[in-house]
Amino acid sequence: MSDIYELTEQQKEIQDLAWQIALRDIKPIRESFDEQEKFPWDVVKKMAAADLYSVYLPEAYGGMGGGLKEQVLVIEQLSRACGGIALAFAASGLGVLPILLLGNPEQRARFIPDLASGKKLAAFSITEANAGSDATATECTAKLDGEHYILNGSKTFVSNGEVAETYVVFATTNRSRGARGVTAFVVEKGTPGFGFGKKEHKMGIRANPTYQLDFTNCRVPVKNRLYKEGYGLFTAQTTFDCSRPGVAAQALGIAQGALDETMAYIRQRRQFGQPISSFQAIQHMMANCATQIEMSRALLYTTANAMDKYMLPVYKKAIDQNAIVYDVLQAGDGKRWTKESAMCKLSCSDTAMFVTNECVQMCGGIGYMRDFPVEKYMRDAKITQIYEGTNQIQRNEIAAMMIKELASATKPEAVAA
Repeated sequence: MSDIYELTEQQKEIQDLAWQIALRDIKPIRESFDEQEKFPWDVVKKMAAADLYSVYLPEAYGGMGGGLKEQVLVIEQLSRACGGIALAFAASGLGVLPILLLGNPEQRARFIPDLASGKKLAAFSITEANAGSDATATECTAKLDGEHYILNGSKTFVSNGEVAETYVVFATTNRSRGARGVTAFVVEKGTPGFGFGKKEHKMGIRANPTYQLDFTNCRVPVKNRLYKEGYGLFTAQTTFDCSRPGVAAQALGIAQGALDETMAYIRQRRQFGQPISSFQAIQHMMANCATQIEMSRALLYTTANAMDKYMLPVYKKAIDQNAIVYDVLQAGDGKRWTKESAMCKLSCSDTAMFVTNECVQMCGGIGYMRDFPVEKYMRDAKITQIYEGTNQIQRNEIAAMMIKELASATKPEAVAA
């Protein structure tokens, strides 16, 4: 369907390259890597060699100068083969975003080039045992001690767990200030006092390691603090505004991959002397799945285009002026993409669960078996409704922005205009 979305020639090439890697390098190993919970280092090297990790990052830091649209295209195509293996790309993108958005010029130049080349992977760490949807309940602490902060505590459910080299970690620097006491840091693998705890055993996305991070008197240089003390939740919110379409793309790819596999099966599976694809009940399910996927894709691609039109000039201005991207945003109209980003994640992840459920049903008994791929798509789909904010949180975010927009539109000066 790419023709109707008017992709540029470069975007089509990126999309095709990601799909070729998915077919050639991911699809043959997805079942065994899921079963063994094994991280796909060889695939990561091939993605890096193909410059996929650079497609959405600025040229100043070794990127190709693309944006969210390019990132979305890659994640979608990789996820068509395996949502878990695709996370080796997508989770690193989540980890690099706060550095791009809230990092100062020195931090951007220090950390992003290795992430753009795929030499290193990044991870994003905000969740704790008692701080999930409520990130203000962060208990991991960071205490200033001269030119370092001393971190103590744990983070949970960290994608790219033990395999990343660059971690964005959120800790409270002033518990009495609540939400305004949380601060973000870049913590590098190998820093004394930083280690790994429990490896989680999950329902899906099993080819990506999810770990607990432990900090015991871990000394992190002040120069690794992102932005200012107390701006951690601003960092997280700004990141999620730009990253949630990536989760949407993963969900969309999972949905499309499940439907691809199902269509191939139901065209050759015969019952009552004819392919089951010829039965009207199955055809209605096929039509519903395809329509739901295309509706979600249209929302995602439209949002990515709009965000790139707005954000790419902001990135360029920040780099040209040696400024922080967040500051450039605030100096402008301060527009946030919270509503649109949340809508993308909500729509695509709900689509993924609907489609994969229908695909298992269309395939019948074989669809429930571990040696047939659609059950894996269903397991992988579920997490897209949960991480980077549950879909209940997405609805809260969307409604809050709607109310804010309505209040702004009904101010006396707005009505007079």
